[in-house]
Amino acid sequence: MHSSTPSDAQPNSSTSPYLGTAPLQADDTVHLIAPSGPTDEDSLLRAIAQLESWGLHVVVGDNVRARHPRVKYLAGTDEQRRTDLVEAWCDPNAAAVIALRGGFGAMRLLDGIDFDHMRTHALRPDGRPKLLTGSSDITALHQAWVHHLSVATLFCPMVGNDPFKNSTVVPAEVASWLFAPWGGRELGFPAGESRAGERAAPLAVGSASPDAGSASPRPLSRARTLVPGTAKGRLGGGNLSLVAAGMGSPELAGVRELRERSGPSILMLEDVDEELYRLDNLLVQLVRGGWFGSADAVVLGSWQDCAEIDEVESLVMDYLGEAGIPIVSEMGFGHDPDAPSTPLGVAVTLEAPAQGRPRMWVDGA
Repeated sequence: MHSSTPSDAQPNSSTSPYLGTAPLQADDTVHLIAPSGPTDEDSLLRAIAQLESWGLHVVVGDNVRARHPRVKYLAGTDEQRRTDLVEAWCDPNAAAVIALRGGFGAMRLLDGIDFDHMRTHALRPDGRPKLLTGSSDITALHQAWVHHLSVATLFCPMVGNDPFKNSTVVPAEVASWLFAPWGGRELGFPAGESRAGERAAPLAVGSASPDAGSASPRPLSRARTLVPGTAKGRLGGGNLSLVAAGMGSPELAGVRELRERSGPSILMLEDVDEELYRLDNLLVQLVRGGWFGSADAVVLGSWQDCAEIDEVESLVMDYLGEAGIPIVSEMGFGHDPDAPSTPLGVAVTLEAPAQGRPRMWVDGA
């Protein structure tokens, strides 16, 4: 791969990207694609308008409006969606590839991608890495990008989904990760004792975007420690269902030796619309497959429309409570209506005190 500037080194080097420079700036070109589920015209137009309001030049994938001829849950055929993904990433003018929404289907694209070719297009002309953004089903792409391309990605709410329409905080929070440096940035919701209806002070990250100053106050942190401790490592993981579905794939091959090969890691998990027995089954799959063997800590996000949070926490503790690693719950990322963004493939520090609020932040330059 081409070399990168010292402040924006790739995740397999000693530092993380975007520590002192923002991933994007006004006038950058971004590609908007639908690698998973279909969207409606209103959501697509709203997403384009949102990106353009940040001063970005938006290139819409040729097949964004396509529909699979047989199944309703896919935005076009695998070949159509894969073509949009590859062409977007390989555009030399692209600064970022932005997933319109999740759903299902991203993992179906991976086996047909020439990642050696993708790797030659992983950097912008100025040497900085391009950025992939999205969450939920896009977890499959995050895993592939880190494994095959060694670039950091942004796990964040997607511009075609309801949080960008309904949340008073999500657009500005996502913009703050796109238009401001990551070094030293704390993850999750801001500090404060959480009670129903309370709000914290507005996000203070400087001039993240043209509209960042008008952001509403963010929800207060609900994060709490399940197992105390401190850890440092590369942040990985994502949606539990997608991580489990990837077990045995090239992207998650050799997970039992991953820590020895790639160094310390902190693994995050979240999910949506899963019964407790389903979560149990997915965790069993990860435990038996050795995925947690590379974890120096585990961080749990939101479990929207799943079992009660105390049941989820008890289930996780059943499997990992004696693993001797810090475990933190309710960091908010995932499908929470106001979900915060979380970079993957970057070096982070987690402090999980026995008493008081746990904190996790991107390590500085």
